[in-house]
Amino acid sequence: MISIVITSFNEPLTIAKAIDSFLNQKIREKYELFVCAPDEATLNIARSYQKKNKQIKLFKDPGKGKSFALNLLLPNLKGEIIILTDGDVYVSDNSVNAILDKFQDEKVGCVSGRVASQDSRDSLFGYWGHILFQAAHDLRKNRYEKKEFLECSGYLWAFRNILKSFPEKASEDAVVPIIFYNKGYKIAYAESALVYVKSPASLHDFIEQKKRNMKGHEILERHFKADIPRMKTLSTEIVNGYKLLLFPRNLKEIFFTLSLFPLRLYIWMLTFYHLKLKKQEYSDGWKRIDSTK
Repeated sequence: MISIVITSFNEPLTIAKAIDSFLNQKIREKYELFVCAPDEATLNIARSYQKKNKQIKLFKDPGKGKSFALNLLLPNLKGEIIILTDGDVYVSDNSVNAILDKFQDEKVGCVSGRVASQDSRDSLFGYWGHILFQAAHDLRKNRYEKKEFLECSGYLWAFRNILKSFPEKASEDAVVPIIFYNKGYKIAYAESALVYVKSPASLHDFIEQKKRNMKGHEILERHFKADIPRMKTLSTEIVNGYKLLLFPRNLKEIFFTLSLFPLRLYIWMLTFYHLKLKKQEYSDGWKRIDSTK
């Protein structure tokens, strides 16, 4: 038995495709599929599916963020493996079985899927999505092949159902793998388990999304006293930044790539300013990025 959880917030236009992408798979294990959302618009779409699919269940959360909702939902999940994704993305046909394959190794505690872009790389923001997702893939694959720690992608990931709860004031896709790693488990990467994501389409949304993501990772040191393994840091971006120059195919894409470097540095500076100087806490409260819907 496995539990699939789709966390959503005001996503009635995309939740159907997210649900269909699981129902259309030939999943080899018995499963339950939870749609978790605070808003009735999203839940009503899920209810229409529930009438024809007994494995679909609903969970109305208080709207205080994904981690808060997941901690409430954990006691209700019956699966030995929990697979998580979002209501504004969709997964590939083989994604669930590809993730389950990794759990055949009993020493694996968490598995990350691979993020792919829904957008065309012809536009600036679409291209930025492609290059950043490719960089994340290369880093995860490299660390997995070297048997090193890797953080999961919150767009599609899974873990063994042995946790009662986890810290909420950090990115759950970073904090949970660390918990499992500290327990002696391995973190695996299922690169054939694809999740298709729409990137922000405005500069404001891009900055806000990346800044929130960086905060969720930089805050980890407040939850773990000992040294913790890290994958996403400013130093790793600087060390591996030259690899991005191999990605563009033409002059326009070279310009797009070069314009990303100062912007990423600016977002890191904003992150450190808010966390280190202003002493802000990471907030996992639902905050809608409209251009990704």
